[in-house]
Amino acid sequence: MSKRAFSLQDKIKIIKALENGNHTISELEFIYKVSNMAIYDWIYKFEKYGVEGLDESSTWKRYSKELKLSAVQDYLSGDYSIQEVTRKYEISSTSLLRKWIKKYNSHRELKDTSQGRTNTMTRRNTTINERKEIVLYCLENGKDYQKAAETYQVSYQQVYQWVKKYEHGGEEALRDKRGRKKEE
Repeated sequence: MSKRAFSLQDKIKIIKALENGNHTISELEFIYKVSNMAIYDWIYKFEKYGVEGLDESSTWKRYSKELKLSAVQDYLSGDYSIQEVTRKYEISSTSLLRKWIKKYNSHRELKDTSQGRTNTMTRRNTTINERKEIVLYCLENGKDYQKAAETYQVSYQQVYQWVKKYEHGGEEALRDKRGRKKEE
């Protein structure tokens, strides 16, 4: 199935078609090119939260480290399906839970969900020494780009780029070479 965005009206239409007995789940899957898991998820959200539950949220939902760990451990225990865990902990999607499971299984730390990256999108000029200091700080803190960006008041993306450049080309790669003419 292709990943397609469904409007609120489409979701309601599909649920109503199923409720009225006009189509089976299999028929709806074929007609609308949607997975049965998505349909079941929409039905659950509609029954629990009404029409608002079907509307895609545009806000960043926060999850604590403890909730993430509990959800992952419940799933890995084998006592719950991925769908059951997602509903139990009110996680926005099964794909998000799968991401946490993958991170947990690769022995990476699950952290509290931060507010996002938009609050550190300040642009300011930095010297080569500042960039080196920021990169080293970031590396010392387990590549926590967000923390480095907040600490030094630069953008997340900039910290990320500097770390990548530093890892591949060392300190020299951090030099800003824009506007410089090439030597013959």
